[in-house]
Amino acid sequence: MDIWVYSSVLLPLFIFFARIADVTLGTIRIIVVNRGMKFAAPILGFFEILIWLLAIGQIFSNITNYVNYIAYAAGFAAGNYIGILVEEKIAMGLSVVRIITQRDAAALIGTLRSAGYGVTVMDAQGTTGPGKVIFTVVRRKNVPDVIRKVHEISPKAFYSLEDVRYAAEGTFPKAMYPGHEIHLFRYLRKGK
Repeated sequence: MDIWVYSSVLLPLFIFFARIADVTLGTIRIIVVNRGMKFAAPILGFFEILIWLLAIGQIFSNITNYVNYIAYAAGFAAGNYIGILVEEKIAMGLSVVRIITQRDAAALIGTLRSAGYGVTVMDAQGTTGPGKVIFTVVRRKNVPDVIRKVHEISPKAFYSLEDVRYAAEGTFPKAMYPGHEIHLFRYLRKGK
């Protein structure tokens, strides 16, 4: 193999893809730490650092090859982007959706409840008068469905989202495809 092809094409490509892999694993590791998955985080961290060491080792072995620096930085940037995409796809955990509406909220409450979401409603007083505050804790993968329902029924409602670290009990819609859900790292969670 030509040395130029190796040093100018193959090695930078290896470094680029290694950085994508280790930064993506790092993003997922941070998420599982936030979710309290004590056993998954070290495993992900092990592979994250192993891949990083391989990439940085190649940089130091070929310190005069500036193409490697560009590949390293580009892989870091791409890894951040891909890590966010992967995190959005797996959508682990729960979110609180807080909806504040000035209109009659009966239709929205009924729609959410009929879809299987647990809903808690409180009377509220805002700057423009009385309203309702609606709370629902949903799986993160169901957040787009809840937001779509809010937009359809009460388009001027204010809503906010928060991640939930722990929750006990609750009412959640049945899976659309029972038995086909993927529970990433479930077997690594304490007590599961």
